[in-house]
Amino acid sequence: QVRLAESGGGLVQPGGSMRLSCVASGSIFTINDMGWYRQAPGKQRELVATFTGGGSTNYADSVKGRFTISRDNAKNTVNLQMNSLKPEDTAVYYCNAVMFGRFYWGQGTQVTVSS
Repeated sequence: QVRLAESGGGLVQPGGSMRLSCVASGSIFTINDMGWYRQAPGKQRELVATFTGGGSTNYADSVKGRFTISRDNAKNTVNLQMNSLKPEDTAVYYCNAVMFGRFYWGQGTQVTVSS
């Protein structure tokens, strides 16, 4: 069993910044990809950014140039630095980890961008 615990989130004004962190624990052998997804009210969960086991990163077009994902394999953590936040970034953000082809999810953290 893999457990993912997110931290960060909250209320921020448009144009502001926020950092999300996630730490994996439990029966960890080899985590392949780690990343972040988000789900806004009434919408499907969507990929925000991933950091693959091979060291490459992928971003949704909507966040490119504003968000940066980082990963520390020794600490089993993945972070998401979010800058120039927009109201449309408002969503519940979920940490994700893939191990042996199985997806694991955190409980999610709310990010609200509003003045």
